[in-house]
Amino acid sequence: MRALVTGGAGFIGSNIVDALLARGDEVTVLDDVSTGRRENLEGALAGGAELVEDDIRDAQAAALLFERLRPEVVFHLAAQIDVRRSIADAAFDARVNVEGTINLLEAARRVEGIRFVNTSTGGAIYGEGRILPATEEHPVAPEAGYGQSKFAAEGYCDLYSRLHGVSTVSLRYGNVFGPRQDPLGEAGVIAIFCGRLLAGERPTIFGDGLQTRDYVYVGDIVEANLAAAESSIGGPVNIGRGVPVSLVDLVAALSKSEGRDLDPEFAPPRPGEVQHIHLDAARARAELGWQARTGLEDGLALTLDSLR
Repeated sequence: MRALVTGGAGFIGSNIVDALLARGDEVTVLDDVSTGRRENLEGALAGGAELVEDDIRDAQAAALLFERLRPEVVFHLAAQIDVRRSIADAAFDARVNVEGTINLLEAARRVEGIRFVNTSTGGAIYGEGRILPATEEHPVAPEAGYGQSKFAAEGYCDLYSRLHGVSTVSLRYGNVFGPRQDPLGEAGVIAIFCGRLLAGERPTIFGDGLQTRDYVYVGDIVEANLAAAESSIGGPVNIGRGVPVSLVDLVAALSKSEGRDLDPEFAPPRPGEVQHIHLDAARARAELGWQARTGLEDGLALTLDSLR
């Protein structure tokens, strides 16, 4: 299969690239390498993957790339993911996440039979969980530009399906963690906590630590993408474990994994932070045949091992 992975030098994208190569697919990565890392692709490039360094905001570059590759499936992960930047500069966030997605969809509609697997977000789109676990019908109430732009991108995927017959699906992830997630980055509290742990520093919890999230291991996210690519379903699909885990419980799990008390520091709560969200992945189970297989403790052990 000819596959294009946008954002393929990033955390999740590079894991998808490896899985595609392992099964013998022809893989091209589109990434401007502004937040992704070339080292994430060292093995993939040695194994035959191609890296195209370009920006999804460049419509002409996207059109020429699709015309050359004629990909059968697109895994769209390129995005602006910094929640704080999406609040400070909503227009930039929208140019990447909305306009960039439109550019790819416009290029994709000229390739017959293409499948477009769009990466979206569960927690950021739903905002504060009102009905838990949240199904795909949960009210949409983003609390940052990031969630709003991702929801708009989903809408354009649906639009291009209706207008142009492009086969699209949007996977709404929980809080993804695992190898290659940047421990110094804004996103991914597990990566940040692991980085502090290995540096001999105390993790910082903002607020009382009772806020809950749905943590899902990156290997399970990869499997969800592969399943979505092989299916024909459309619209949003939640991808999560469906298990709420508080920050206090997360620190306890890391302490157990390391055999020592991490003794977190507590700081004032951050304004606008969602307190509770976890996802109902019943549609993924029923229509993709997918469910998360990696438990939190096993995923934490794999993540820590990757950082040592």
